Amino acid sequence: MCRWQTYCGPAIYLDQLIYEPEHSLIDQSMHAFESKSAINADGVGVGWYGDRDIPGIYRQIQPAWNDNNLRNLSHHVSASLFFAHVRASTGTAVSISNCHPFVHGNWMFMHNGSISHFAQIRRDMEAGIPDDAYGQRLGTTDSEAFFLMMFANGLESNPAAAFRDTIAQVETIQSAHGLEPDISMAAVVTDGEHITAVRYSSSSVPPSLYWDGSGNHVTLVSEPFTSDPGQWTEVPPDQVLHASREGIGAIVALH
Repeated sequence: MCRWQTYCGPAIYLDQLIYEPEHSLIDQSMHAFESKSAINADGVGVGWYGDRDIPGIYRQIQPAWNDNNLRNLSHHVSASLFFAHVRASTGTAVSISNCHPFVHGNWMFMHNGSISHFAQIRRDMEAGIPDDAYGQRLGTTDSEAFFLMMFANGLESNPAAAFRDTIAQVETIQSAHGLEPDISMAAVVTDGEHITAVRYSSSSVPPSLYWDGSGNHVTLVSEPFTSDPGQWTEVPPDQVLHASREGIGAIVALH
């Protein structure tokens, strides 16, 4: 499992998000409390939107706590929308191309969770990636395959429906292979303006996901990075959260 954070609001420096909080993402890479793995050392990635249409991205395979390039970058890069992720592999290789976030065009995606029996269904999942997105399939993870499949299911016009339909498509593939449908995810996608996040599990408690909409920003996290119990609201299971720079838009049922 992994840990991730999303920020949307007035421009801040990246180190204010991932280094400075008491239980920051960097701390969570060593001491996660709500993850199956307390250590998330299989890579780190950040993405942000600046003055250009496509996001900037930095990914590295060394542990986040030992990445001096990330520390220096974080002290100088400011933006009004950040994605940040520390990875704990569920079986695929530790490589830069397998680190989140994943990008296609102006869209960015990251995920915590797993798609069970991925090795058995990978070929069928990849068959669901549209031709114009398949060339962006640089890694080997279930997360990236799921993200690119979403483009065939209307991501660019309706992200929530794309999540719903891609989940159903993958569960159908699992069933066709004689497998029990089993997807777990806390995932988020953005086009740089609007954010859509999903907390879902086919059969058990899904990975944790919280939001903080206090003040003039929205922050989504795998686990809170402050100890204030009133600051964070847990996203209920099987829900979709919509947000933008104007705040939380809605939290509605996935199905």
